[in-house]
Amino acid sequence: MKKAFLGDLVQIIGGGTPRRDNPAYWDGNIPWATVKDFSTTRLSKTKESITDQGVAESATNVIPAGNIIVPTRMALGKVAINLLNVAINQDLKALLIKDYKRVDRGYLFRFLLSKSSYIESYGKGATVKGIRIKTLRELEIPLPPLTKQKRIATILDKADEIRRKRQQAIKLTDQLLRSVFLDMFGDPLTNPNGWPLGSIRDLVRDVKYGTSKKANEANGEFPLLRMNNITYTGNLDLTNLKYIDLNEKEKEKYLVKKGDLLFNRTNSKELVGKTTVYSRDKPVAFAGYLIRVRSNRKSNPYYISSYLNSKHGKATLINMCKSIIGMANINAQELQDMKILIPPVELQNRYSDFVKALMRKKKHLTLALWQSTELLATLSQRAFRGEL
Repeated sequence: MKKAFLGDLVQIIGGGTPRRDNPAYWDGNIPWATVKDFSTTRLSKTKESITDQGVAESATNVIPAGNIIVPTRMALGKVAINLLNVAINQDLKALLIKDYKRVDRGYLFRFLLSKSSYIESYGKGATVKGIRIKTLRELEIPLPPLTKQKRIATILDKADEIRRKRQQAIKLTDQLLRSVFLDMFGDPLTNPNGWPLGSIRDLVRDVKYGTSKKANEANGEFPLLRMNNITYTGNLDLTNLKYIDLNEKEKEKYLVKKGDLLFNRTNSKELVGKTTVYSRDKPVAFAGYLIRVRSNRKSNPYYISSYLNSKHGKATLINMCKSIIGMANINAQELQDMKILIPPVELQNRYSDFVKALMRKKKHLTLALWQSTELLATLSQRAFRGEL
């Protein structure tokens, strides 16, 4: 198969930043892209914009819609196609194809995405990683006939569309959960149903801090849940675990069982208070930055968790927490003192049944997402080895 260097196939255009101290350069009608805008592979909007004067009197360049843009400093390995004309800053490079009869844009885009880890590995710098333009230019691209390039791009686009639909379905389950909570209990801020107001202390029977025992990367009887294993939306993320051994006395204090609520007591201010309910059968240990909460007969842990993860709950927690040297904290006593609406436990239990059913559905969707992600990766590898 023929090959070519990226530098032979594209013109590489850089960018710049207008001076921040000149308001005449900013908030204009020209979208201005930075690495902060690379949360998606389709660049359709930017956080900031600049004026015509800002373009004329700085090193930025306006890139016509429909081109490939890559970061060369920070966010290495990300790739996007701009769906609108955008100016770019100095951390980005636009790759303008010289001859569309030689290389297809969709094919080149998919190839660069497949090389994300490779590009990232070439990053240099003590704190902020960057790659040299020379490294980018010397990236070798396999070049099958143009018709085959287009076919490969189409196959990979369809596989990626399946993956993105799975992602969207998972997001919709989180949105549905919040919607059902409001439908059943009303907005906690306004309390339209007139539920009694109490404190979390009224709803719990046991509150414990986690262990400060040192964990191991690979060895130990029990997985150890840490603050990063709880997501902002109240889900459990088990992709990065450490392990720990516990004696019989420690097991009672530091094991999490099915139905236990976990509360992240120490984190950055915007993340402190992350809450989830442990729903697995196999017990796990929990670390010191977490609090284990066991509910009493007046409550259901899924209701408490959703209350804390609601918009009102998160706003309350942010106002409660104390910041110390970049970290925020809410201790066990403060958590228990937090005010909470107390609807009938029967209603809480009905909500819990809905949550469990939705989580079972989400589990299937998550597996489907993993499978579609693996499929896309496999097809990409085969495509650029000449096997498709």
